[in-house]
Amino acid sequence: MLKKGGLEKEIVTTRQSRGLEQFFGYIREQTGLSILDLGGACQDNINFITNLGHRITPQSILRSVEETFGGVTDADQSNPHQIESFLKNNLDYPAGTFDGVLLWDTLQFMAPALLTAVLDRVHSIVRPHSYLLVYFNAEERVRVTPVYSFRIQDKTTLMLVQRGTRAPAQTFNNRGLEKLFAKFESVKFFLTRESLREIIVRR
Repeated sequence: MLKKGGLEKEIVTTRQSRGLEQFFGYIREQTGLSILDLGGACQDNINFITNLGHRITPQSILRSVEETFGGVTDADQSNPHQIESFLKNNLDYPAGTFDGVLLWDTLQFMAPALLTAVLDRVHSIVRPHSYLLVYFNAEERVRVTPVYSFRIQDKTTLMLVQRGTRAPAQTFNNRGLEKLFAKFESVKFFLTRESLREIIVRR
């Protein structure tokens, strides 16, 4: 579960993002593309992407994890009926709907069965050669990790607003992440100073 202490201060950092740069490099000089943002509705992201001439579909997938399964660490995310309901409520789009997906840090809070189902659905709903931008905590033995709101400032700059902490459902090393995205064409890693593994995945 997401933990927010009453006295916890909001922590804001701004950083350069190679992954974000590559993500927008792919859609440079194109207009009318469809981008899925699984971090939820963020006005900075909506304004930036629509100002480039693209469409954005915000989806707060972590909130839906809590609503569907009653949390993360205490929930059974392997129930096939609940997983199907989750996919229907969050990712029920025709094949090839999107030209890119901003997954941010959402995947590390999903248990194996749910994570596999979500990535299978994402693979279906994005067009070939599209990109995903993903973040994982780089510390493999971490018990809790910050949860961020990722706010796009420009094509190479992100503002990270920490929204509390929560226990990851899984942790991965680079080899584990390569296996996780085995159905995709390529995976490229960047290590950031916030102990985040920044990943650009090509469909």
